[in-house]
Amino acid sequence: MSGPRKQVLVFRELPPAQLARLQAAHDVTVANPRAGRQDAFEAALPRAQGLIGSSYRIDGPLLARAPRLEVISSISVGVDNYDVAALRARGIVLCHTPGVLTQTTADTLFALIMAASRRLVELSNHVRDGHWTANIGEDLFGWDVHGKTLGILGFGRIGQALAQRAALGFGMPVLYHNDAPVQAPALGARARQVALADVLRQSDIVAVTLPLTAQTRGLLDARAFSLMKPGAIFVNGARGAIVQEQALLDALDHGTLRAAALDVFATEPLPLSSPLRRHPKVTCLPHIGSATHETRLAMAELATTNLLAALAGEQPQAVYTGG
Repeated sequence: MSGPRKQVLVFRELPPAQLARLQAAHDVTVANPRAGRQDAFEAALPRAQGLIGSSYRIDGPLLARAPRLEVISSISVGVDNYDVAALRARGIVLCHTPGVLTQTTADTLFALIMAASRRLVELSNHVRDGHWTANIGEDLFGWDVHGKTLGILGFGRIGQALAQRAALGFGMPVLYHNDAPVQAPALGARARQVALADVLRQSDIVAVTLPLTAQTRGLLDARAFSLMKPGAIFVNGARGAIVQEQALLDALDHGTLRAAALDVFATEPLPLSSPLRRHPKVTCLPHIGSATHETRLAMAELATTNLLAALAGEQPQAVYTGG
């Protein structure tokens, strides 16, 4: 990849090796607006031809201040922080990083399933806080995972990787809902595609791997939670805004939902005032789905490769083409 040097704005820090790749080819400004560099970020926008980063809202008004922009390379799979319609209207390429985080995120989701079912965080705190002075009683028992029915909402790469862990590793029948038909030959009869309501009604554990879209925003509402089996467990590792959090709390406090395990929230970081933080039936994680050293490095490498290709007039490896 070669061509004229262009102006690149890095709005979330990159690993040194990837930053060096960019600096060898282009003039680079590093300014993370979420880390005290808002002024520098805004000053660099008018001349920026490429942006790379994540976890910052790029909307129409911001784009209007970047008249030279050609490409945004997001260090993420999800693109809900970007005004896709505005980007397309301007002809700005949007790249992302699917694939490299699939297995890691599926690991996190299955860890959440195990944690909620076996009450791992609660029982770890039981020991840490000095309450383990005798064998635990039935009031602290967990519930088996193996053999239980797992329902998956969304059956893309991550949903299918989660299904493989459940069906092939733990003998769990899998039900899944996806807007389009999906073939999963590796799972055979162990996984069935059914209607959304059937996933909710028949699953012992319901896990969300959907993207956040206009159609999925607020999808998990009071009615959805009321359809779930008594004693069901709810897991969300997708996007927080897919869930109406008050409806989830009501289902935990007044319905029959047994527990919830969440890696994502409507507002992140989770506000100190949120009742989810200390709810006895909720396991919370700080949005760590892809947060391993290996995977975050792979995401940064792919995002950098995407950006360099696009700025050179070549085809990036992963251009976002969804709605």
